[in-house]
Amino acid sequence: MNAILSSMTTRYPELIGCLPDIELGFELLNHSFHQGNKLLLCGNGGSAADCEHVVGELMKGFISKRPLSASVSDRFEREFPGEGLDLAVKLQGALPAISLVSHSALISAYANDVDPEMIFAQQVYGYGRSGDVLIAFSTSGNSTNILRALQVAKVQGLKTIGFTGDSGGKLKSLCDVTICVPWEKTLDIQERHLPIYHALCLMLEEAFFPK
Repeated sequence: MNAILSSMTTRYPELIGCLPDIELGFELLNHSFHQGNKLLLCGNGGSAADCEHVVGELMKGFISKRPLSASVSDRFEREFPGEGLDLAVKLQGALPAISLVSHSALISAYANDVDPEMIFAQQVYGYGRSGDVLIAFSTSGNSTNILRALQVAKVQGLKTIGFTGDSGGKLKSLCDVTICVPWEKTLDIQERHLPIYHALCLMLEEAFFPK
């Protein structure tokens, strides 16, 4: 077993049953990023905060500083002599990830002018391209605005990973990979989602930015 996942299940033994789906989720993300694609994320309430959290771990160094390569640093210096190297030193390697919960003007406009069920679906339609991945958080598995986003993702050719609770809800049938933590209460589910996406982010960092 991957050392990161082994550490996770040591601290959270109730997640052992989720390991096959976690590994599938990693493989899906790893392949997508290697193909130059991006990650989109959506969720409501506390799960919206989880979306922001994941983006924060992927778009900059998590436990690694992710320095730019010498060739990339040289490109900056050639373009901006005397400043480029300093600019490059202050940048870090990133895996492209967008939280769909962040765009308050767009979300509020679409909810008011069209349909609140479609606030994430419209963004998936606008941002999503075949080969991208959508991570959808829904502790019940039945949040309508999440289900609509997954439906659009399917039509657009995105791969999908669902984070949910024990039953999986309607979300389960719409996702390529569904990680169902064995809990029913929202707070318990969200507490177990965090170590899972932390593990995924650590594994991706290890794969793309080896020390």
